[in-house]
Amino acid sequence: MIEMKVAGIALDAATRSPIVLLRDSTERRQLPIYIGQDQAKAIINALESQTPPRPLTHDLFVNLLEEWDMSLERIVIHSLQDNTFYAMLTVSQGETKKEIDARPSDAIAIALRTNSPIWVLEEVVADASIPVDRDADEAERKAFRDFLSNLRPEDFLQRGNFSSEEAQ
Repeated sequence: MIEMKVAGIALDAATRSPIVLLRDSTERRQLPIYIGQDQAKAIINALESQTPPRPLTHDLFVNLLEEWDMSLERIVIHSLQDNTFYAMLTVSQGETKKEIDARPSDAIAIALRTNSPIWVLEEVVADASIPVDRDADEAERKAFRDFLSNLRPEDFLQRGNFSSEEAQ
């Protein structure tokens, strides 16, 4: 799993639909997730630490967690099926832990309000992320190609502490 942070909310240029952008700690990969207008507002409110005069849905959920002495340990975005992301909330109360199915947008909005980590399965990141720093990605690929092109059979023998006679 890869821990990610909310990088912000963007708008799709063609549809004007909001997209929440998650970014990994190296800031090399970004995961765009299309969300609804209301979820975008809830995430923006959490990012900007805005408190509504009355609790909205995500605030109500957090209030319930607090009143029942529960905590949100983490959220996990665990799959992508037919262009739909799926997430789970891991909630604990004492020694008891439960996983609760949730839309990623709701899970993110709640995680931001509780300062809980956001995790994404590596397969989901591999399938749906976009590179943020293409130059760094290309430099890494070039360095690896250079390493491979300069690799000789003797390099393997030296690293394995084998002599040439033992290898034969």
